[in-house]
Amino acid sequence: MAVKLRLTRVGSKKNPIYRVVVADSRSPRDGRFIEIIGRYNPQTDPSTIDLDEAKVKEWLAKGAQPSEPVARLIKVAGITS
Repeated sequence: MAVKLRLTRVGSKKNPIYRVVVADSRSPRDGRFIEIIGRYNPQTDPSTIDLDEAKVKEWLAKGAQPSEPVARLIKVAGITS
């Protein structure tokens, strides 16, 4: 089972807000997930990035692979593993 850190879209039409979740790579984008580890709101200025640093490090240590957008968010948030 390949586990990924990725974004799930929530919010209303034309108002995207994203959750950063841990999910099986076979699950659909807005489908089942294992755990919510943060949120991202690109609508604010500057963008709101709220990640649980301990959970992110824990899942990366377990071998979870971040998607490219989540990898950028982790870098911007200053989380190093």
